[in-house]
Amino acid sequence: MRIKRLSDQAADALLLLLREEDTENFSYFSGLDTKLRDFVMSLISRKDFTGKKGSLIKVPLFDSSFKNLYLLGLGKKEKCGINLIRDSLAWGFRKIGRERNKTASVILTHLSEYKELALTLGEASGLCSYVFDKYKSKDENYEPFALEEIYSDIYAEKEISTGEKLASAQIFSRELVNEPGCVIYPSVLAEKAQEVAKKYNLDCEVWDENKLKSEHMGGILAVGSGSKNPPRFIHLTYKPQGATKKIAFVGKGITFDSGGLDIKPENFMTTMKGDKTGACNVLAIMRGVAELGLNVEVHGFMSVAENMPSGSAYRPDDIITARNGKTIEIDNTDAEGRLVLADALCAASEIKPDAIIDMATLTGACMVALGKWRAGLFCNDEKLAEDFSASSDRRGELLWRLPLEDENISETLKSPYADLINCGQRYGGAIFAALFLKEFVGKDIPWAHVDIAGPDFKDKEYGVYSKGASAFGVRTCLDYLLNL
Repeated sequence: MRIKRLSDQAADALLLLLREEDTENFSYFSGLDTKLRDFVMSLISRKDFTGKKGSLIKVPLFDSSFKNLYLLGLGKKEKCGINLIRDSLAWGFRKIGRERNKTASVILTHLSEYKELALTLGEASGLCSYVFDKYKSKDENYEPFALEEIYSDIYAEKEISTGEKLASAQIFSRELVNEPGCVIYPSVLAEKAQEVAKKYNLDCEVWDENKLKSEHMGGILAVGSGSKNPPRFIHLTYKPQGATKKIAFVGKGITFDSGGLDIKPENFMTTMKGDKTGACNVLAIMRGVAELGLNVEVHGFMSVAENMPSGSAYRPDDIITARNGKTIEIDNTDAEGRLVLADALCAASEIKPDAIIDMATLTGACMVALGKWRAGLFCNDEKLAEDFSASSDRRGELLWRLPLEDENISETLKSPYADLINCGQRYGGAIFAALFLKEFVGKDIPWAHVDIAGPDFKDKEYGVYSKGASAFGVRTCLDYLLNL
């Protein structure tokens, strides 16, 4: 989709985003000819449109340079922010494109008080049209998304391009996550990483099951032991000349999670193709970093395995050894994500980065605590927590910081037979998992753990999110790098 500067050219649709206060003084509204402005004022005066949040009306136009008028309400000014504008733009563009409009003009000057408006426009235009329907048959009534060009009175080419690249990275991850386990399994995801590395001139190292053994990656090997598809560990590197910061991203990549021998109930196994989101996000971030040309050294670590039950699967009561030599008693084979992350966090710590950020669809407990719209943030460094939270606020990917210190829960990590146990009691499960991961992070390295189990998968579309994989966190991580 192309974004161009608004001029006098005609368009199929005109989109206006109005706060309630804008409808009270619409006569000042610039960018519209007198006749069209008077028509909108008549709709407002009759209370056909009041600017109420979430309201949207479409009015066919005649004797105008536009075929259709779309009015979308943002609610009261005091409660309107850039995240609502982004979601509303995406919603409006989605509706316009699905109703066979090929071109659309959007007037945003009246919202110029909000920061990053042009960047947000780029994000919304890039994210609005995505759907995962590649396996659905297209009959004669199928109508593809039509919107091809957007004309805007807010136009800053660099900022729009940045927004489009953030959106492109997130959609790249969505595409991978939405693929079923029969299509994306560990070796395939490794091949995808190698393709990205080749295209964007990244260094890429892939460890197969034999290399994993020699490198003492006991967590990944255990989790992948029950599948005919052996595990992989992937390390991608982006290293520009003159970089002064080194950041590592770590992602959980369970390409399908059956629960292993502690098998999941049927209704909890559906959507488990999404258990690879963390790793897919890392790959998307590495792609985004290269496209943005950032002056930061960035490393991406992806621990990839398929957790399946079989005669060769790891068992409850097994004791395994992670890369840093710590032994782990297996209490539950469905607490597998922390095991593959343990090895990856060890490897990431070895390169001594300025910060490590891991992402994982790790615990249902986090979803119970925070719901399906917000991720949990655990962090051992105040500056990193502050900066990462600021990025999440700017990109509209909601986080809530949870405690990383709890003596009582820490006690439950202890095993009578090994250094650690991989699963504790029911209560405080997200904190237990974070404390477990902390055992594998190098001393004095700032580290953030983002539990994305809640917002990872959407039951329905809203705002910038389509139904299915959300790739939550990609834009926040790229924003964090942009603002280092």
